[in-house]
Amino acid sequence: MDILKSFIVFEGLDGAGTTTQIGRLARYYEFNRRAYEATREPTSNPIGVLVRQVLQKKVTTTPEALAMLYAADRSDHLYNPAYGIVHLLEEGRIVISDRYLYSSIAYQSVECDPTLIRTINSFPAPEFLIFIDTPVEDCMERIEKRGEEKELFDRAEFLTAVRRNYLEELGRLPKGVNLLVVDGRRSIDETEAEIRSYLSSFSL
Repeated sequence: MDILKSFIVFEGLDGAGTTTQIGRLARYYEFNRRAYEATREPTSNPIGVLVRQVLQKKVTTTPEALAMLYAADRSDHLYNPAYGIVHLLEEGRIVISDRYLYSSIAYQSVECDPTLIRTINSFPAPEFLIFIDTPVEDCMERIEKRGEEKELFDRAEFLTAVRRNYLEELGRLPKGVNLLVVDGRRSIDETEAEIRSYLSSFSL
């Protein structure tokens, strides 16, 4: 499998803290004048917007159709000639993404055939994968504190299955993917320090 150099992916359950840590890392790169781009999946592009509408229960579809929408959004996210990740990496930027194909494998495989999910997500791997491992009960508590309507997958039993899928996937990563597993129960500052220290060891 191809490895995309200088591509950093953050993964974790909903409520794990990935978005917070990406914001912290982006601020660090900004302060140090590093060329970077912070992005996320689902994206804010047309296919990604449709995915988010499904997650917010504004649109109803089948698990298989949702999985295919995720994969289509990811393909555009990677290869769009104007704003795709590959284009940004070729320009010499570090790209940080809040979720990537591992989210599809972890989440969609709960309700879909895992072979199908892997087949439609045969995309290049990131050079760095940071998994923030936060217990399901902590994630659910954080989700509750948001005071917003829960999204499609925000259920404890579902997230328990998702975490199991994540951990299995982390055990089969291809050679060349550098993995950091962070304890999501630590403070935001401690987590940020661990991530920065790890990436700095690779001069990122």
